[in-house]
Amino acid sequence: MYYKRELEEKIEQYLESPEIIAIFGPRQVGKTTLLRELYSRVDNPVFLTFEDIELKVLFEEDIKSFITLYIDPYDHIFIDEFQYARMGGKHLKYIYDTTDKKIFISGSSAMELSINAVKYLAGRIFVFNLYSFSFGEFLSVKDASFYKLYSNLQSTISPSISKKITTYMEEYLTFGGYPRVVLSKNDEEKKEILKNLLSIYLLRDIREIAKIADETKMYKLLKALSLQIGNVIVYNELSTLIGVNAVQLKKYLSVFEKAFLTKAITPFFTNKRLEIVKNPKIFFLDMGIRNVIIKNFSALEDRVDKGAMLENFVFRELIERELKYYRTKNGAEVDFVIDDSIPVEIKSNLSSMKISKSYHYFLENYRPKKGYVLNFNQVGVKEFNGVTVNFLPHFMTEVLKDSTK
Repeated sequence: MYYKRELEEKIEQYLESPEIIAIFGPRQVGKTTLLRELYSRVDNPVFLTFEDIELKVLFEEDIKSFITLYIDPYDHIFIDEFQYARMGGKHLKYIYDTTDKKIFISGSSAMELSINAVKYLAGRIFVFNLYSFSFGEFLSVKDASFYKLYSNLQSTISPSISKKITTYMEEYLTFGGYPRVVLSKNDEEKKEILKNLLSIYLLRDIREIAKIADETKMYKLLKALSLQIGNVIVYNELSTLIGVNAVQLKKYLSVFEKAFLTKAITPFFTNKRLEIVKNPKIFFLDMGIRNVIIKNFSALEDRVDKGAMLENFVFRELIERELKYYRTKNGAEVDFVIDDSIPVEIKSNLSSMKISKSYHYFLENYRPKKGYVLNFNQVGVKEFNGVTVNFLPHFMTEVLKDSTK
């Protein structure tokens, strides 16, 4: 069964544009499935995969014959697992420049594609990232009827609906959104799939493509990052902890991001004297992967890292927005700032619709059009310092995806 992905709507508007469509992402998130769905919608297509060694070798060694056999007879060219090709970008550019075909490619790692392909294709390619299921996609798979209700939620939510969505959110926070995990029948099966995803696919890709020889240090760093999501990275501490210098540490962090394991966000500031250092915060793109790294699948209410998990949830939902965090040398802090303008604070439980001193400070100094406080038990709107602040449940982060309109 095919489950519609949010990315489809973005890609659909470019189906007949001349640019190459590239879909990047980690393994097992549904890139091939999405590519085949797009394949089914266009005229006179061909679907190729570079897992086929003979096909890949022909592409690498005799591009003109490849074009004669696999490009010229068709109008829409789909190439899966493109990252396996040597000189992929150079040959793809040749196809683009010498034919009038619409080309779609996908790849499991941004590293090879970005280094060996995209640099040749400036002005000729649109790049899209496909991740594991967002919470909305997760809901659509788990309960299609309930997802329709969720999609149309307003700020007023009945307690029974809120309770059910929160239960789903807690499952999503525990096991993440990889399609095979979401479709699994029981928790033990989910855990086993996550172990395999981490060891067989993600870590193997990192080792092979980034040429990382010391697997122990790499895994030690991943575990350290897993235990401090939402915290500002202190390079010296991490370097000492895993036994590498700062240059090597930053290389590891860069590789993790290119492999779609983690993503860094940088601080928001306008006054460099008052606002804090440049060090990033690092979040995980899938909480199931993060939880299998630390071997903790406990219920959300029983966890000491509950706040960090909620913060990572909001990060994942807003991954397509320009996200930063706010912190000053005086200790004022706001969890996220969207598009350099909208403050977002993540709380667990609030006794009333109130905001922190740090949030007040941000409102006074930047005068945003609006703000958000995401929490479990306060829903409504209140004005502070002339700014409208919306109090919403965490699971309604979906609203913030389009919050500037």
